[in-house]
Amino acid sequence: MQPQRQQSPNRFIVGVTGASGADFALRLIWQLCKIEGESELIVSPNFFKVLASEAGVTDSRAENLVELSKQRFGDRETVHKFNYCDYRDIGARAASGSQWYKAMVIVPCSMKTLAAVATGLSQNLIERAADVSLKERRTLIVCPRESPLGIIHLRNMLALSEAGAVVMPLMPGYYHKPTTITDLYDFMVDRIMQHMEIDKRVIHPWQG
Repeated sequence: MQPQRQQSPNRFIVGVTGASGADFALRLIWQLCKIEGESELIVSPNFFKVLASEAGVTDSRAENLVELSKQRFGDRETVHKFNYCDYRDIGARAASGSQWYKAMVIVPCSMKTLAAVATGLSQNLIERAADVSLKERRTLIVCPRESPLGIIHLRNMLALSEAGAVVMPLMPGYYHKPTTITDLYDFMVDRIMQHMEIDKRVIHPWQG
């Protein structure tokens, strides 16, 4: 029996972990603000350590991520509902196969989280929700940021791809002629949103 579809066609899970590239997560959240729908937002405590190191932001409250995204990229109306989830609560509804979600994305995705999901370990809500996404055949997008990639990283990515996940390293392209670092964030956010099946484009797509 398939889980019942919820009223909102845009219902997502957004996992944020402690890999480098914290602003990719904030930019995705900022872009989602204008998309009608709702997201479960699950944030690893290590994310805030990276955010402090990369951006000098010391606010370490998950419920403030939407406001932090607006401080970073500008104020905007928010029509998207963000539900803040306890990272440790593996009994939350995001971990339930009976709940309907259009997609889950982990951005940035640490290699520790990637390895846990690839091997079926569920020690926190991000890992459990990703495990459930795979078993329920939902779209799961993982966005690692590491270089160079070791053979263990590559094997874990292959295992996830074989299990049905979309492995999308944070490797922006340049054909949209970026002039700021935010343009590079938007390249990846646009690709993520396409795989979340969101129609809105945030860059001018390649025309060939």
